[in-house]
Amino acid sequence: MTDVAASADVTVADDLEATSGSATALLRTVVGSVVRPIGGWVSAAGAVRLMGDLGIPAATARSSLARLCSRGVLRREPRDGVAGYALEPAAIPMLERGDDRIFGTRVEASAWCLLSFSFPERRRGSRDRLRRRLAALGCGTVADGLWIAPAALEDELAAAARDIAGEADIILFADASPRGDLAAGLARWYDLPAIRRVHESFLARFGAAPEPSYDRQAFALWMRALDEWRVIPYRDPGLPAAALPPGWPGAATAALFLRLRADLEARAVAHAAAVAAPAHTVEHAR
Repeated sequence: MTDVAASADVTVADDLEATSGSATALLRTVVGSVVRPIGGWVSAAGAVRLMGDLGIPAATARSSLARLCSRGVLRREPRDGVAGYALEPAAIPMLERGDDRIFGTRVEASAWCLLSFSFPERRRGSRDRLRRRLAALGCGTVADGLWIAPAALEDELAAAARDIAGEADIILFADASPRGDLAAGLARWYDLPAIRRVHESFLARFGAAPEPSYDRQAFALWMRALDEWRVIPYRDPGLPAAALPPGWPGAATAALFLRLRADLEARAVAHAAAVAAPAHTVEHAR
């Protein structure tokens, strides 16, 4: 596999899992969390309106729609003479993999896996992409060509290696049990202060959010919270609390996310369903 081909294979997955906060990231969150469960289609006007509910100007929303089309997440698809966007079937497996990490039960690591790799200099681009991919998946860096992650991520690491590495020298060690000071190891392998800041930012921003009065407000709060949360299970992929600094906020962050989901998700989907359809369809249903 050439470097160009490898890049094309992983660009969307890396982009979806690793970033949040921008207009395009918010739109990805909208598509994956509320457009997908209502049938995977939204009118162009509805998409712009939903983004407007998040404070995104119409021109920026349309640019973000174009970006997701170019990245293979959406495709332009009119229905009943109304311009709109449909979820690309090829993007669904990627979104489902994200669901497992974002909404799955968080389990603290009790065993680990290690990925060792080396690339010839002519494949430096593939090496750099693999490093970015491993960091996005929640791996820690033991050495330049040796990365570590909770054993639960073994399949994701193996898939990343297959997608990017090609014929490079890759060895995956599974079910490794730590000996020695795991706390000292985690502090070397992971940027724990940066991970703590991500947790604390989520708690500070959403911990005291007032109960929304309207579904539109519930939609906006849930999209913002979900967009910020979805990077956390990748940054902190189940690091064991006993080996982390005192007062680690991971459990509090997870509990807050579960509460927000229970309170807001259904209302957000209902709002998206009301907005997504062509105007004449909505009027007929009233």
